[in-house]
Amino acid sequence: MTLQDSFTPKPDPALGGIIKLAILAVGGQGGGVLTGWIEAVARSSGYAAQATSVAGVSQRTGATVYYVEMAPMLATGAMPVFSLQPAAGDVDIMITAEMMEAGRSIIRGFVTPDRTTLITSTHRALAVSEKMVPGDGIADSAEVLAAAEIAARRVIAADFDALAIAQGSVISASLLGALAASATLPFPRGAFEAAIRAGGKGLEASLRAFAAGFDAATTPQAQNAEAAAKPAPEPRGPANLLAEWQRLESRAKAMPAPVAELALPGLQKVVGFQSLAYGADYLTRLETVLATDTPAKSFALSREAAKYIANAMAYDDVIRVADLKTRGTRFDRITREMGVKDRNVMHLTEFFHPRAEEIAGMLPARLGARIQSSPKAMARLTRWFDKGRRLRTDSLPAFLTLYLIGGLRFWRPRTLRHAQEMAHLENWLALALTTAARNYDLAVEIVKCRRLVKGYSDTHARGLSKFDRVLDAIALIAHRDDAPDWARRLREAALKDEEGKALNGAIATIKSFA
Repeated sequence: MTLQDSFTPKPDPALGGIIKLAILAVGGQGGGVLTGWIEAVARSSGYAAQATSVAGVSQRTGATVYYVEMAPMLATGAMPVFSLQPAAGDVDIMITAEMMEAGRSIIRGFVTPDRTTLITSTHRALAVSEKMVPGDGIADSAEVLAAAEIAARRVIAADFDALAIAQGSVISASLLGALAASATLPFPRGAFEAAIRAGGKGLEASLRAFAAGFDAATTPQAQNAEAAAKPAPEPRGPANLLAEWQRLESRAKAMPAPVAELALPGLQKVVGFQSLAYGADYLTRLETVLATDTPAKSFALSREAAKYIANAMAYDDVIRVADLKTRGTRFDRITREMGVKDRNVMHLTEFFHPRAEEIAGMLPARLGARIQSSPKAMARLTRWFDKGRRLRTDSLPAFLTLYLIGGLRFWRPRTLRHAQEMAHLENWLALALTTAARNYDLAVEIVKCRRLVKGYSDTHARGLSKFDRVLDAIALIAHRDDAPDWARRLREAALKDEEGKALNGAIATIKSFA
């Protein structure tokens, strides 16, 4: 379908003369800007329009509901009386700036099969409830999309956020393009573009994003094919480092296909965390696992090891946290998400709560171990450092402090934290390989248990405690034929809640018969 500027569709008779449009967007997605553009389009085309909004909770615990009603101006010139908020079963066009907001709009009854066109972005901005889950709490986008196909009269879905970012703009512009392409409003494409031009700054990027959204709504298959064909970025750097990277990459690619599929991103993660030599250590560990594996099991043990060895080697320490917080790409992302313009000044505050263990972990291994074994020394570190700190990284002193800490990669291998992480990694991997000789499936489950250990500070400590408890419980039933199933149940129980109540119950069950 191709829409020309000269094409002006007629209003749907079912609309009763009034067109009702609702938008669900969270902070930083430009819902207010999108609403303003739609108002401007309607009024410039001889329509009366009214827009209202009901704000949700800040950021990702709630979305703002923007609502627009429009109708042709009355012959008398009098303004029609519009409603102030959308009603269930009475929305003609529903625009959602994120996939789960599409689900919310369906649950709230705003999307109905007799009249509603649903325009939604398929990307995810995770809700607080999804982030709080220790395991994988991310809701299933496929289920929402399937429900949308049933609930809506028509669905237009694409990753409008990625399309906008690729054009240097924000999602509001690409969603406006999708709205124009849907032909649900009786206005030509030119009217939408004119509304953007009237906005002033950033209009070229917004117009490009508008065009990308328009094209995605009219030819989604072509857009998907183009995205799939986009080549991966080529590595750049000094020739000697590139040559070493290519040697490591060749080692990873030489592994069986199911393993190489995860070994390559694992290698990238480990090298990005530390160095090329560290990447070589990763491949050596993975090759040790592969030497004991079998194609009869589709190399399941090595495939899981490729993922979790990389995670174990790229642990979160003070150095990594500081490095991530001072990267230019992070500042660019925050600037984009917050909609910062040239005339704005952005203040960025980082919240830190370092524990005594993190401070001791940055010391040389022997010195750090002595301090950690001394209650008096740890109490002293706690008094000095264990307090909430706020660092304004938009200021030079705070930024330089974190930047210098983030540059201590060369020091990391000498630290107590590194020695502890490597010892933990070797013990876990040795247990998995020893177990594989007598129970392959149980060894795979033991490797998967490493997902319990993640995060930083208190989060890492809780995960490590759960990991140890799960392995202790597995040891009680390792001789049983159903040991792999029990190991899986223990791991899933550990991921269910932060307090570990489900894990306590699973361990109690095992102790009752083991």
